[in-house]
Amino acid sequence: MPYAIELLNITKRFARTVANDNVTLKVSAGTIHALVGENGAGKTTLMETLYGLYQPDGGEIRIHEKKVSIRSPHDSISLGIGMVHQHFMLVPPLTAIENIVLGAEETKNALLDLKRATAELSELSSRFALTVPLDEKVENLGVGIQQRVEILKAIYRKADILVLDEPTAVLTPQESVQLFRILSELKAEGKTIVLITHKLNEVMSISDHVSVMRRGKIVGEVETASTSPQDLAQMMVGRPVLLRVEKETRQPGNPVLVVNGLSHVDRRGITVLKNVSLEVSSGEILGIAGVEGNGQSQLVECIAGLIKPSSGSITIDGIQIVGLNAREVFARGLAHVPEDRLKRGLVVDMDIKENLILGMHTQARFSSRLALRRKAIKENAELLITKYDVRPMNSEALTRGLSGGNQQKVIIARELSRAAQLIVASQPTRGVDIGGIEFIHRTLVQARDSGKAILLVSADLNEILSLSDRIAVMYNGEIVRIFPDNRIEESELGMYMTGSKQSEEKGASNG
Repeated sequence: MPYAIELLNITKRFARTVANDNVTLKVSAGTIHALVGENGAGKTTLMETLYGLYQPDGGEIRIHEKKVSIRSPHDSISLGIGMVHQHFMLVPPLTAIENIVLGAEETKNALLDLKRATAELSELSSRFALTVPLDEKVENLGVGIQQRVEILKAIYRKADILVLDEPTAVLTPQESVQLFRILSELKAEGKTIVLITHKLNEVMSISDHVSVMRRGKIVGEVETASTSPQDLAQMMVGRPVLLRVEKETRQPGNPVLVVNGLSHVDRRGITVLKNVSLEVSSGEILGIAGVEGNGQSQLVECIAGLIKPSSGSITIDGIQIVGLNAREVFARGLAHVPEDRLKRGLVVDMDIKENLILGMHTQARFSSRLALRRKAIKENAELLITKYDVRPMNSEALTRGLSGGNQQKVIIARELSRAAQLIVASQPTRGVDIGGIEFIHRTLVQARDSGKAILLVSADLNEILSLSDRIAVMYNGEIVRIFPDNRIEESELGMYMTGSKQSEEKGASNG
């Protein structure tokens, strides 16, 4: 089978860091090729070099067995290469069709002519089952539909090579199934697809071949049918990895967090939380499942003292915390792993040791009235860096230079080292590689086993099902169902997350 892509001896450096070290990757035409590896392994850099966002420092690129020079995304598009980035490159106030034709507009009498584009896109939508409301503004579309817009945009530009970077990171199970159906249709039409993902079950279900990267190099290339998730994980990390969370069933203790009748109206006047009630007891993990944007973020922010609810109560160990600010809530026994580590969790221009005492820097062990206790701060950092395997193991390294996974470990280390009975962990492994996920999951289970109460909010259903002792589902700002254990099918959970199960049950009761 001829090759659609040949990246031959590609080297890419950023200052002293070698992101791609003499990498050779060949992708057969008309196949789905998975590219996997830990954070910082060089996967996205390699694909962004193919797409023209970076220029290689060495090596050669061949497309359909012809040597090419790709100096910009414009060059890659002209060669039939499209890329759907992890963070969509769409203009929210524009409609779907305006985003699709942006940069490739057709005009008639000096005016934008969407009639021809609409006809062509309608045909492409039908052929590939890429249903998109073309006249709707992107800001009003769900993430699954936005992703379809990105794919349509690439196909409209005649792409026959499509690169997708972590395409299911924010999708529901049903949306992921639909995406894979679309990718299969594209493959059947002769398209070549490169899939960057951390999710090994996706690799096994959709790809034909897999290439594994570690520390900037290709360390393994296999046919998917001849490998297993365990083998791939070991190639990625360089050691055996536990893919399933091991935890014993435990009897929870007394309630630590009690939320009762919580509602919140945001600045736009929209009710984003509606009479939410839940409890989390010591020694248990309550998982919150839901499509992002259904009130989970606001629930966490109310608990953490970042916003004030419109009504309702929140207690930690029986103490009312509504009306307290974030520092006062922390003092009452909360540890908070925020969903956005760069916005809420870290000061990236501070070094590791400074980030490890954020929110605790006024404590007597770290400061006197006149100055910080530098020796104690460094000793604290060295202890946590070792315990939580933060790399590099240098307390004075700037946090900005850490990989996403190691930035997350800094936050986990800081928050779990607090003397807190309640841990609110929001998207704790987002953007973290498989080795980091294994470590963070094990750490959360150990915290549960030590008697901590943990509220886990995650868009990753595997994570929710693996870690949770009980599962609550949020939809449209409400808790629509609480399951007493984690023995529920992912597909059924997805139906509650999208509101379809509630509609089905309502229709049955009305009938």
